[in-house]
Amino acid sequence: MSRSPQRDGAGDGPTAVRILVGAYLRRLREERGLTRAEAGDPIRASESKISRMELGRVGFKERDVLDLLSLYGVHDDQERASLLARVREANAPGWWHSYSDVTPNWFQRYLGLEATATLIRTYEVQFIPGLLQTEEYARAVVPLGPGVAQQDEIARRVRLRLQRQQVLSRPDPPKLWAVVDEAALRRPVGGPRVMRDQLESLIAIVTKMPNVRLQVLPLAAGGHAAVGGSFTILRFPQQDLPDLVYLEQLTSALYLDSREDIDFYFDAVNRLFVEATPLRDTVRILERIVDDLDEAPR
Repeated sequence: MSRSPQRDGAGDGPTAVRILVGAYLRRLREERGLTRAEAGDPIRASESKISRMELGRVGFKERDVLDLLSLYGVHDDQERASLLARVREANAPGWWHSYSDVTPNWFQRYLGLEATATLIRTYEVQFIPGLLQTEEYARAVVPLGPGVAQQDEIARRVRLRLQRQQVLSRPDPPKLWAVVDEAALRRPVGGPRVMRDQLESLIAIVTKMPNVRLQVLPLAAGGHAAVGGSFTILRFPQQDLPDLVYLEQLTSALYLDSREDIDFYFDAVNRLFVEATPLRDTVRILERIVDDLDEAPR
């Protein structure tokens, strides 16, 4: 019989717990040899709803979970109570819930996963990674998104981005390993002053925060492994939660968790770590770009 999803650490967030509970329910169903349609009948749910539950993409009704456990032959009171406790965790709103009016559903899922991750590997081709942006830089980037025009919405999205960054300074912070294209560092988003402050902030971060590693992919490198554009790979403390690749688009995002996709992007990011300049050169490169910015004609 499948083991009930247990707490793996204090970093468990509602999004991760929802995925773990869904995976546990899927294993129980498969062990009983039932299809999703057969599992849906007792709780008057469609096959697609069972699929969404098992993928952790929707919340859970406690009554539905109890009915499914009975269908799957789980009658032990302690095991049922343990799973219900995890269901309540999965249904609890995350801190980002208060920003739901300015955050699309497809991005809220990422926020939940990012808050749980222990390792974040990312490649950025156009902008400074969101976790490393200054407030003024973020204020210049946010309006570039589709459909963002109102000043109050811009302000709330900027506050959301700044609150996201607190994950890097919490007592058990994740490790962030970012490769940023040199073009993103030289593009004066928000103007020279904003960009200069952003670059100086990056210097301070990589100097003072040991959990943050930043490499620069120089323009001179030419073609490189990340030909498809920016991406992020998340790794989690929960043993039952596989690595996940996040690809953000203009109006949606892709979440890839198949072993084949993960291996492909894992190989790409490892090649980027080699193709980028060494970590020891990052501060020197950032300081040179600041100097070039200061010398640029006004």
